Amino acid sequence: MQFSFDHLVWFFKKPEEAIEPLEQIGLKLVPGGRHESWGTYNTLSYFGLSYLEFLGIEDWQKAATHEANRLITHIVEQLPKGNGEGPARIAIRTNEIEALAEQLKQEGFTVYGPIPGERVRGDGEVIRWSLLFPEYAGSELRLPFFIQWEKSDDERLAELDQLGLIDRHLAGTVRFESVGFAVHNLDDTLAIWGKLLNLQENEEFTSHELNARCRKIALAGTELLFCSPIGEGITAKVLNEKGETPFLINLSGTNQSRIFNMLNGYWSFK
Repeated sequence: MQFSFDHLVWFFKKPEEAIEPLEQIGLKLVPGGRHESWGTYNTLSYFGLSYLEFLGIEDWQKAATHEANRLITHIVEQLPKGNGEGPARIAIRTNEIEALAEQLKQEGFTVYGPIPGERVRGDGEVIRWSLLFPEYAGSELRLPFFIQWEKSDDERLAELDQLGLIDRHLAGTVRFESVGFAVHNLDDTLAIWGKLLNLQENEEFTSHELNARCRKIALAGTELLFCSPIGEGITAKVLNEKGETPFLINLSGTNQSRIFNMLNGYWSFK
């Protein structure tokens, strides 16, 4: 079964207010649309088919009714907190979502879905997909959810290109290299994620910028970087303030070399 990185969900009270800050660092963020049945809406930044989604709530009463959609239950729970904004969850793309649901149930995961989803774009176009949410007892870090789009990768890429959403960043030809996750126990986390994705992690290395032990899972499209602190620093700070969570976006091709905090998350430009 093949998997590809799809997108990182970033909880944000007013997604439209992320547009200007991202423009100031050379990234294009555009209005996405409304998930009318879920009470949410978004803005989007594309790096090929990998993308960043700023997700907010416009109808709290409606959003609170979706128990099976674990992303919506997550944002309803998280967003009101003082530190509730920021990177929250990743989506992984598949084209065998029904078979995946059965496989994960057999492997001991609690599974919600597949459930249908759709977004009404600003031009009235309706975009459709299916979602699957696995959960595992004892895992503090929220597992990824899976997405299967109605259209093929080639169709979606051509459509995004036609809409002018691909490779339009002022910072350069930017690539979404990896998402970083702060975790307490590197080995235990990778054992669960490795079982979920059936992928092997790379060799461990030390990140001096993050002051952490790290390992990568080489997922197609955008890699997953898991880090556990070895002392005070960015990773330890995130764990202390927010617990286990995605916290870092690594972008290459920006013609810069810096790591910084913005919009309640960390960014690495290279």
